[in-house]
Amino acid sequence: MAFDDGLAERIRSVLDARSDVDERRMFGGICFLVAGKMACGVMGEELLVRVEPADAGALQSEPGVRRADMSGRPMKGWLLVAPEATADDGDLERWVRRGEARASAVA
Repeated sequence: MAFDDGLAERIRSVLDARSDVDERRMFGGICFLVAGKMACGVMGEELLVRVEPADAGALQSEPGVRRADMSGRPMKGWLLVAPEATADDGDLERWVRRGEARASAVA
């Protein structure tokens, strides 16, 4: 599966100030790791973002947001955000920062 290179580049811009960000190709897309923990990524045209599992339900109510599902198995604490919900740079940054914060909090 191909992924949106433009979205990946926008994510790189958000995370550019960090020296502890790595990229890995996973799940047919690209994932961004913060301090060795997965924070977010790009799957097709959508943003994949890691959030606090307790917050996922409320965040799913936002337009263009749904629970990530890999091969029929919902991923706890992972959301897919549609392109229209990340078209604005501020909206994209808000989602990426959520993933960054969650990755930083994971032991």
